[in-house]
Amino acid sequence: MSSQSTVNMRPDYDDVMMKIADYVMGYNSFSEESLQTARYCLMDSLACGLMALQFDACKKHLGALPFANENVETGVPIPGTHYKLDPVTAAFNIGCMIRWLDYNDTWLAAEWGHPSDNLGAILAVAYMNKNLTMDDVLKAMVLAHEVQGVIALENSFNKVGLDHVVLVKIASAAVAAKLLGYNKEGVLRALSQVFVDGQSLRTYRHAPNAGRRKSWAAGDATSRAVRLAYLSEYSDESYPSALTAPVWGFYDVLFKGKEFKFQRDFGCYVMEQVLFKISYPAEFHAQTAVECAIKIHPQLNSKSMDDIDRIELTTHESAIRIIAKDGKLNNPADRDHCLQYMVACGLLFGDLTADMYEDSFDGLSNVDLLRAKMEVKENKQFSEDYHDPEKRSIANSVQIFFNDGTSTEKVTVEYPIGHRRRREEGMPVLVEKFKKAVRAHYTSNKANDLINMFEGEVFKQMDVQSFMKAWST
Repeated sequence: MSSQSTVNMRPDYDDVMMKIADYVMGYNSFSEESLQTARYCLMDSLACGLMALQFDACKKHLGALPFANENVETGVPIPGTHYKLDPVTAAFNIGCMIRWLDYNDTWLAAEWGHPSDNLGAILAVAYMNKNLTMDDVLKAMVLAHEVQGVIALENSFNKVGLDHVVLVKIASAAVAAKLLGYNKEGVLRALSQVFVDGQSLRTYRHAPNAGRRKSWAAGDATSRAVRLAYLSEYSDESYPSALTAPVWGFYDVLFKGKEFKFQRDFGCYVMEQVLFKISYPAEFHAQTAVECAIKIHPQLNSKSMDDIDRIELTTHESAIRIIAKDGKLNNPADRDHCLQYMVACGLLFGDLTADMYEDSFDGLSNVDLLRAKMEVKENKQFSEDYHDPEKRSIANSVQIFFNDGTSTEKVTVEYPIGHRRRREEGMPVLVEKFKKAVRAHYTSNKANDLINMFEGEVFKQMDVQSFMKAWST
């Protein structure tokens, strides 16, 4: 920890805050790939939110607080609902819906996270500005993805016990300030507010405390970012050395005295490389493991549970650290962050759906029996390729050994269908995921209108208010 200075001289803004503010306010070299991927990301995020509305546990977190007005006359429409809310509460609602099923996009590096979590802030604040179009939303998404993802490349918040939603607060606050029409100084004020704000612990993501908070933590972070951005309108809300201040700054208090490191400059990299969860609502480190399991599933048709000696799961270090767990699983949040549980579902049922995590799922006992036969081990090459910026693989292998001495083939999948290396294969499946979610929630005619809304260049020129109102029920 640094020594406290007694000199009361107001410093310049920390370099990291300047770097972020310069990028958010000045960048305009958006690649066509990044904007097209952002459009897919918006579709996918809305699909995730609509699917979450099928679950009562999600719906009870939505709407206004009990003592507040849930239908503000000029409020932000919440997709798939009748709610119209103030932008702070709207950001929570939208962020909560998108993240609830653990089905939205993912970024894996030294830190993990889900950059589309920032859509809570982006859509809520953009709606309040009558001059913004959906093209502005797509560009704001690229900016937020980049801020969150580039910081995550080299800086592990989980290793100091902090949750990755701090990155959502950083990215959402910076982009929200821009969408509110602030100048660079206003963006800097908002960023400084984030770094002096309290940051969430990862306690709720790990055994023995895994719980529902991990489903609404991102909504909380993006909502908090909007509140801090609004407060930053005032010139006296400024904390320029919030990161580097000796003793009292973020680095000394929360980051073990280390400063952030950067692997690359900000651009369009993260949106272009982002990972989509297309086929399974599963923590991303398990996506390829589930794919392996489903490929093996037909080979179990003639086998019973008693025929199985053991199941070997070969994975990468990050998966072991985050989602490999034995013993009792206490709730849906526990199950959807258990590698063995997700693989067992794929092996037993040839699929993995969100309802398989619920307490009411009638396959729980068989899943637990199969979990008990699993051995998890690391493949060092998988771990190296996971961190290689040219590969960014998320590899897993699954193999079953039977009591009679036979075994299935060892199935390995390096890149999930939502990876950039499988974009051509994956995007049509993502679009079908979107269409299915929309058609399940709206009448046929309205569903077709919403689906067609994303076609062509007209979409980019649509004003944000018209877009958001179209999703109300």
